[in-house]
Amino acid sequence: MGKVCLALPGATLDHPFGDHHDAYRIGGKMFAMVGEMGGISFKVSDIAYEVLTESGRARPAPYLARAKWVNLERIDDWPDDDLAEHLAIAHGIIAAKLTKKARAALGLA
Repeated sequence: MGKVCLALPGATLDHPFGDHHDAYRIGGKMFAMVGEMGGISFKVSDIAYEVLTESGRARPAPYLARAKWVNLERIDDWPDDDLAEHLAIAHGIIAAKLTKKARAALGLA
C-alpha cells in the first residue's frame, strides 16, 4: 500500500515512530500509517468511522481513535481496491484541512 499512498498528490513518507512504522503525510500531516506487524491505520470520516467499527470491518486505531482513525490488523484484510479508495479518501480529508496556501504549494488548490 506504500506505492498507493505515495502516488497520491503531495504525499510523503517518514518514520517518526521508528524504522518499523511508515507514516504517510500530506503537508506534514499524517493520513495513514503502516506498522511493523503488518497492520494499517488511516483517517476516515465520522460516518465511516461509525460504520466500519460498528460492522467489525475495522477497529478503532490505537492512540488515534478519538481523531476518527481506524485500524486493520493486516493490510490484506480488505481487497486492494477497497483499501486504496479509503486511503485516497484519508488523503483528501487531511489535505482539506491544510491552509489554502499549503494546498496551492502542493498543487492541490
